[in-house]
Amino acid sequence: QVRLEESGGGSVQAGGSLRLSCTISGVRVNSACMGWFRQTPGNKRAEFAIAMIGNDGTEYDDSVKDRFTVSRDNAKNVVYLQMNSLKPEDSAIYSCAADRRRTGSDGTSCYRRDFMYDTWGQGTQVTVSS
Repeated sequence: QVRLEESGGGSVQAGGSLRLSCTISGVRVNSACMGWFRQTPGNKRAEFAIAMIGNDGTEYDDSVKDRFTVSRDNAKNVVYLQMNSLKPEDSAIYSCAADRRRTGSDGTSCYRRDFMYDTWGQGTQVTVSS
């Protein structure tokens, strides 16, 4: 059974940093494309991952580029999202997701679109105050 569990959320002031973790069981982190999605208050979950990592590299939404960094630890089977220079508009529930059909290698590519992902975590709340 594949399971994703996020941690590391919390409350921080604008300009601060947080690091989210996505602990994965049932699939190797380097055998899937992994994405971070967020759902802001009053809205549906975003259709595109704000950050994605696969064997072909990383990709970011323009809204978080140069502030957020996605990485993975193959030995620990964890994906991280380092969030710096946080803004109030970054407040959201952050979820990690896995696309187990693609790896970003072996002729496959990773995509940011939500319907490409088949396994989701429950999410972790991030609140940024001004």
